[in-house]
Amino acid sequence: MVMRVVFMGTPDFAVPALQALAEAQYEVAAVVTQPDRPRGRGKKEMPPPVKETAEALRIPVLQPPKIKDPDFIRLLYNLTPDVIVVVAFGRILPPDILELPQYGCINIHASLLPKYRGAAPIHRAVINGEKVTGITTMYMDEGLDTGDIILSEAAPIYEEDNAGDVHDRLAFLGAGLLIKTLSLISSGQAPRTPQTGESSYAPMLTAADERILWDRPARDIYNQIRGMTPWPGARTTLRGKVLKIWRTVALAEDGTAVLPGRVISSGNDGILVKAGTGRVMITELQLQGAKRLSAAEFLRGTPLPAGCLLGNNDQVF
Repeated sequence: MVMRVVFMGTPDFAVPALQALAEAQYEVAAVVTQPDRPRGRGKKEMPPPVKETAEALRIPVLQPPKIKDPDFIRLLYNLTPDVIVVVAFGRILPPDILELPQYGCINIHASLLPKYRGAAPIHRAVINGEKVTGITTMYMDEGLDTGDIILSEAAPIYEEDNAGDVHDRLAFLGAGLLIKTLSLISSGQAPRTPQTGESSYAPMLTAADERILWDRPARDIYNQIRGMTPWPGARTTLRGKVLKIWRTVALAEDGTAVLPGRVISSGNDGILVKAGTGRVMITELQLQGAKRLSAAEFLRGTPLPAGCLLGNNDQVF
């Protein structure tokens, strides 16, 4: 028997899983995704990546404005899915949907549960300096990422990885784990393991997470910057303008008696800035209204002499 699937997802992270379902020749009855939204500088309404992929695969697309809408739920019932697969959909499913399919609702989550439940597990893992993360498939319940685990697989976070690198690695890992999960479910061999151990929460990112506090240790600042790259970006200020920092190197403490945020030196190798403990070498950055540049390119147009202070214009935040 070929399982009949309804797929629910929205961003790039969900695309490999949808493609894997199509390639594995599951019967994807419909794709449910969020409505088109304004994006880019022109604020033109654009479809979510999952919608673009579904249309290319010729799979029907549903975009309900409200997930609890009775007409939408009736439509789901009429699709008679054996299972609903949820990958970064961005909405909490009501009980009427969770209880609808024979084999339940299956979620792909980008962490090794119960660690990093919530909306931003990849960003938070990198920001916190984790060395290992992973993917979990689970049966969904009414809690926030609290359902019974089916399968999990670990993945490394390398020293120079940013959130984008980890995102892409986990998206493809999740796609493969989804196919294994559905195969086990269809054969009646899927495990169902309650979550145990210490849990943690990965809340949605806020503007406060973007702000670099230079009095923190250099290693923490380094992890924050790579955890906010490529989106939304970590930021400080320079002469009243927002300065986004995209790439850095964390260096050990050198004993320099300099105020945190003060430029120690600048050159082709980068811009050396004092942290609370240690130093941060900025190698890629972007001034408000300008392009993203290497430190050498940036300094040709915007000199940053020793003694220049970053982050002294908090009002722009």
